[in-house]
Amino acid sequence: MGKLLNILFIGDIIGKPARKALPDFLSEVSKAHTVDFMIANGENLAGGVGITKETAEEIFSLGINVLTTGNHIWAKKEAVALLNSEKRLLRPLNYPEQCPGNGYVVLEDSSGHKIAIINAMGRVYIQSLDCPFKAIEAVLPSLNKHTKIIIVDIHAEATSEKKALGWFLDGRVSAIVGTHTHVQTADETILPQGTAYVTDVGMVGPYDSVIGMDKKNALSRFLTQIPERLEVAKGPCIFNAVIISIDEKSGHSTSIKRILLQE
Repeated sequence: MGKLLNILFIGDIIGKPARKALPDFLSEVSKAHTVDFMIANGENLAGGVGITKETAEEIFSLGINVLTTGNHIWAKKEAVALLNSEKRLLRPLNYPEQCPGNGYVVLEDSSGHKIAIINAMGRVYIQSLDCPFKAIEAVLPSLNKHTKIIIVDIHAEATSEKKALGWFLDGRVSAIVGTHTHVQTADETILPQGTAYVTDVGMVGPYDSVIGMDKKNALSRFLTQIPERLEVAKGPCIFNAVIISIDEKSGHSTSIKRILLQE
């Protein structure tokens, strides 16, 4: 066994309240854990929907190495230029090839270990895209030439789709972390062939809310079925994440632990 690398994967960051709370949460995590590399889902950074250059830079300045996204990546027009200029920002791999940006990247941690991150999106209950299973499988040979440490963010609604992807990729990637629902699941595990898995890592956002958004607007939508603009809720935030320990030589995970903090 080689050195164990600790990868922190942070759930969907919801708007300004989460961005404001994040530095203190990261400080608390660093006191309890050694962290070698940080990934976060950032598709909701700007006003709860989408991402801007300013909000992305704010998060990168905290030491987060990669931002993954999902179906809200196109909500802000400036995301197009940002995806073309910032390799640390990913969009789902299985969007059409002509879309701006990339669905994966290989970066190094502070010690020079190469880490590959893949961002893909599910198709059940979201939208029609290329098959995430085949899209991920197609890029694995090229990534394996650079590193055995491969982290997958599967941004998807259906638990069954995420679970199936876990079994499909077991032993071929280091970890599969689900995002999108903003609700942390309690099914973290190491699959038989050494892949860490959790259905959804959760969110960083106001806990007195409906998945980070103002309760009043959300309730109105459900009760009337009239489209109403959602706004990020106010108040104290929760911090959902997982920390994954990965053997640098084999690329297999040895542990995955949920983190839940609250202001």
